[in-house]
Amino acid sequence: MTITAETGRAYVPFLRQQLRAAHELLESTVKRSSRSRLRELSIAIVNDARMSDLHAQFMGIHGPTDVLTFPIDQDASGHVTSGEVIVCLPQARRQAKQHRIPPRLELLLYAIHGMLHLLGYDDRTARDFHTMHRTEDDILTQLGFGPVFDRSKTPVQHALHARARLRRVSDKSRPTKTARRSRGGAR
Repeated sequence: MTITAETGRAYVPFLRQQLRAAHELLESTVKRSSRSRLRELSIAIVNDARMSDLHAQFMGIHGPTDVLTFPIDQDASGHVTSGEVIVCLPQARRQAKQHRIPPRLELLLYAIHGMLHLLGYDDRTARDFHTMHRTEDDILTQLGFGPVFDRSKTPVQHALHARARLRRVSDKSRPTKTARRSRGGAR
């Protein structure tokens, strides 16, 4: 695992430690499923300007987003074996402030989200969205942080938040022609 930070270098040790533990948890899940193992992972922490550039280039959407995922290599079955996850520190700080949680947890959520995309999870349908975010919160709970995505909303608040986030994610998940690579480019 490689973590680079053009901003937020202070978060790198925390992310490295937690992502290694998260990866071990995911690997134990992979062993029990048909999913392939992720052998190489690169995480990049970027600022709004860099994320905006990448978002426009690969997704055709202007402005920053929270996370972009790029599969790099695949096995013979088409499962991703290496990839890169780009996380936006300013976006994490904004969301963390809004939800009254530490920015490091929001960054960790983004990185885990990207790892799950590389392992074949998706969040384009309501069912997949629920599965993916439940998995994120399960991992974060096993790491000792409790749910970060769900943030203990009432069922009505959670449903409204999920629908709003699903619309944003669905809009972001449509790769442009430029971004289409082996398994669809950025996710």
